[in-house]
Amino acid sequence: MQDTNRWNPARLMPLIGPVALFLIWDLVVRFKLIPPILLPSPWATLGALFTGMGGGSLSGDFAYTLLRTSEAFLIAAVMGVPLGVLLGSNERAYRSVEFVIDFFRSTPSSALIPLFLMIFGVSDINKVAIAAFGALLIVLFNSAYGVINARKQRVMAAKVMGASRFQIFKDVLIWESLQPTFVGLRSAVSMSLVIVIVAEMFIGSERGLGHRIIDSQQVMNVKDMYASILAAGALGYVLNIIFLVFEKRIVHWSGR
Repeated sequence: MQDTNRWNPARLMPLIGPVALFLIWDLVVRFKLIPPILLPSPWATLGALFTGMGGGSLSGDFAYTLLRTSEAFLIAAVMGVPLGVLLGSNERAYRSVEFVIDFFRSTPSSALIPLFLMIFGVSDINKVAIAAFGALLIVLFNSAYGVINARKQRVMAAKVMGASRFQIFKDVLIWESLQPTFVGLRSAVSMSLVIVIVAEMFIGSERGLGHRIIDSQQVMNVKDMYASILAAGALGYVLNIIFLVFEKRIVHWSGR
């Protein structure tokens, strides 16, 4: 019988990448391949990160970015999932608006910043609105295609058993669409974070990680700039992991 409590070295595999990155970073700084004024040591950067997140001003900017990202994502999810499922359940309806969805989904959201500035002005609403718009298209697209591409065998089996159209929609199509819907939600939360940070950089903002990165770069406070970049990366990584955990627990039958 295999000992399940036995320590497995494979558990350390995810640490190899980060350790290698910081070692290379440290060597680059030690051998002065990049001037220290442009690239501080990883340990100085981590010190600035922990100090800032442990009650410093960085924690406040982190909270502002997280709040804006959460608001944009919730708007996209609440609107995008039901609309995508409804459109996907009627393929003709989806095909009629497919060009519009694909067009704006393919358009870089940053290119729409001037449009949203004209509509909402320089405000927090602007940053949330443009991030919600970009994330909404991703959620809607994945939810609709999840319903459209639901496994035909299960739909046919439900019809053979005498299920009504509403029962097929409720008990088959919605459940079959959950896996692509979660993929869309996971992509949408990452997109929300990216757009919020870009908006904080270029749309008059006094708080947020994007504003902090640009502000630190302009005054050459490179430790704070890299610490803010690491904080943004950590936030995106944690949000992605959270959705992976939810997806595995809720859509545990995926691929079966």
